[in-house]
Amino acid sequence: MSEHVIDFRSSDDHGHFRRALGRFATGVTVVTTRTADGKLEGLTANSFSSVSLDPPLVLWSLRRQAPSLSSFTAAGHFAVNVLGTHQKHLCRHFATPHADKFDVVPHRIGDHGAPLIEDAIARFECRTEQVIEAGDHLIFLGRVLRATHRDGEPLIFATGALCSPALLPSDPPINDHSANRERAS
Repeated sequence: MSEHVIDFRSSDDHGHFRRALGRFATGVTVVTTRTADGKLEGLTANSFSSVSLDPPLVLWSLRRQAPSLSSFTAAGHFAVNVLGTHQKHLCRHFATPHADKFDVVPHRIGDHGAPLIEDAIARFECRTEQVIEAGDHLIFLGRVLRATHRDGEPLIFATGALCSPALLPSDPPINDHSANRERAS
């Protein structure tokens, strides 16, 4: 097995960097918002990550050149819709330009203003806490105001392809560290 190495102190090989990042499997999400004038925006993102349990914080990032950047920075709220394997078509749909991405997508407007995609296996309704400049992207830090989840197999993105997990339990046990802290006090 060969190992590919590049030193970024002397190179800017973005292709190599992307291939290396592709070895880290991620979930697939559609991040959505609604502008002040009521326009619905959505895009496919795999940059989603949890940040904190207390308070509940998540993050995702968006290219500075993205057409929807101004909508997300101005909105103040967003939703992260985690896609299941039955929603590959939505991943592709929200990754390509359309005049109205929501015209053929079953959705509803959440309590906090952002569109929620029906049948997503998890949804996080968030208030934008901070927008952080980071290279060619902006990082959106959001406080989770409401989270929902349902059974379903998550859609996975790895090595440049969409796939499904081989053998993941539908609802894995969660180690609740807060319960351990209460017992220790």
